[in-house]
Amino acid sequence: MLNILITRPQGKGAALAQQLEQAGYQASLFPVLKIEYLTPDSIELSPLTNADKIIFVSQDAVLALSELKPDINIKAQFYGVGQQTADTIYEVFGVRAAVPKQHDSEGLLALKSLADVDSCNIVLVKGIGGRPDIAKTLKQRGAFLNNCVVYQRTPIDPEPNNWIDHWQSQNVHGIVITSNAAVDAIFKNLAAPQRQWLQQCRFYVASERIGAYLQQHQVSSANIHIAAGASDNAMFTCINQQGSKMSEQSVPSTVDKAAQKTTNATANNGKATAKSETLKATDKADNTKQRVSKVGSLALIISLIVASGVGFEFYQKLNASKTQSLAVNQLNEQNKLLQQELQALKLAQANLQQTLLTSEQKVTAAMRESTTKNQQELKAALQQAQQQGSSLNPQEVTSLQRMAEFKLWAENDYQGTSAVLKRLDALLSDHPGTITVRQAITQDIQTLDAIKPIAVEAIYLQLSSVLKNIDELVFNAVNLPEEVAKIDDKVLSEDLSDWQQNLKNSWDQFLDGFITIRHREGVAIEPLLSEQQRHLVNQRVKLYITQAQDALLSKHASVYFAALSEAKRLVAEYFKQDDDVTKMVLKSLSNLEKEQLNFNPKVNLQSTQQVKEWAK
Repeated sequence: MLNILITRPQGKGAALAQQLEQAGYQASLFPVLKIEYLTPDSIELSPLTNADKIIFVSQDAVLALSELKPDINIKAQFYGVGQQTADTIYEVFGVRAAVPKQHDSEGLLALKSLADVDSCNIVLVKGIGGRPDIAKTLKQRGAFLNNCVVYQRTPIDPEPNNWIDHWQSQNVHGIVITSNAAVDAIFKNLAAPQRQWLQQCRFYVASERIGAYLQQHQVSSANIHIAAGASDNAMFTCINQQGSKMSEQSVPSTVDKAAQKTTNATANNGKATAKSETLKATDKADNTKQRVSKVGSLALIISLIVASGVGFEFYQKLNASKTQSLAVNQLNEQNKLLQQELQALKLAQANLQQTLLTSEQKVTAAMRESTTKNQQELKAALQQAQQQGSSLNPQEVTSLQRMAEFKLWAENDYQGTSAVLKRLDALLSDHPGTITVRQAITQDIQTLDAIKPIAVEAIYLQLSSVLKNIDELVFNAVNLPEEVAKIDDKVLSEDLSDWQQNLKNSWDQFLDGFITIRHREGVAIEPLLSEQQRHLVNQRVKLYITQAQDALLSKHASVYFAALSEAKRLVAEYFKQDDDVTKMVLKSLSNLEKEQLNFNPKVNLQSTQQVKEWAK
């Protein structure tokens, strides 16, 4: 049975071990690394707020960042190096991440969406020292890259010699490795015999990058098998494909030897049977030559010959069965000896594991306090080395300043401009000689943050409320009294003698067809609006209010105030001033005229000139 050693960190190899055991392998869990989450400062986490793309190199990177609960741009494009990383991103942040077909750094950098990243803000969430090729390539493509280091891998046992001796005693055939850090932990400070034994083992790795790193430790490429990724299914498929080849090289078992002995015994039995048949044929020939005249003598002789042949054949079969029973007995004895040896090995293995476990617990308890202190000192030293080793790139500073100007003048995005300037200030904070530039940047940030955004949506909703009340306004009207009843004295008479009066009355009626004079009592006459005119007045008021809404959305303040003024004038002229609806509409229009709609305040960045002088 092939023994496969799984070196993944604790809690990550159980599923793979179960798959291997179900397939007939012996799987041993032996984590060589442990994951420790780090706590980056606010400067490292701030780029996540305005990031265009966020790349996670592993599941540990996702889980470590989620523990910090930072402000992160969910609208950014997320990337995961492998499918398990992408699944973890969806579980934690609820965002679908892009995954390359080839689950490694080369496959990620081959994605089309990462080909053109000039001036893109990219955050790489990773562990200490992980994936340097991704950062280097993205910077060469013109991206503004920010490393967010959230975890580190450290060896569980500082003495790998103890590991190798334990693995040799367990007769390990293959080792599963999913990171370069695990390679460093295994090959660190090994004696020559242990290194030679380790170089003869088979290694199942998660990427070509790890395979190339193993070859630097003089491991033959024939012993390195590269899986399609770091997932459990990919590693199991790789191991299972190579497992059959390893099984064919095993030594023949005792059962095969016993089968060979049985075959030899069967061959000897065949030879004896052949001899008996030859003897019978010879006897028959001699009996034929003897021409005995007596039938009884001949029958007796033939009976004796047949009886002797049958007895000889029975004798041979009896000898063959005895030989087979002896072989079976020997095989049973050998199996018993093998079982005893196996039980002794299992007992020795259990004692060895118990001894190793006890010693590991003692060492862990003794070094726990010192290890924590050393890790803190190492973290501080690494941060100091990174700060000292990083040099300020003038081109990156100039690019950030140009991006701030573009957001200000082209997009009128004052909050975005402030965010870019804050990123530039964080970049300059760790470098001497930039105090003047940072003071100018701080003044620009304060100016931009003081600009309050216009409540466009609230004003638009107020205009909509006024628009709904227009149809409820009451027009100015005059109540006219009824016309005075008048007796018609121009009625024509039927008497012929009244022809002259009838002629006069006819002339008066003719004139009345052109001009009608009505008499009313007690009130002066004022002009009235017809229904059509009232409808037109209502529509004009609504048109002015709609025009104010469009001007608000298109950021034309002058058009907005002119439309409100006309709407207010029409309401005051044509509608009753003592009506409650009219009072409410006029009050709303007056309040809307008081809004400060300075859509494009003039802001001059003082930091622009300072950055130019510093870059010289």
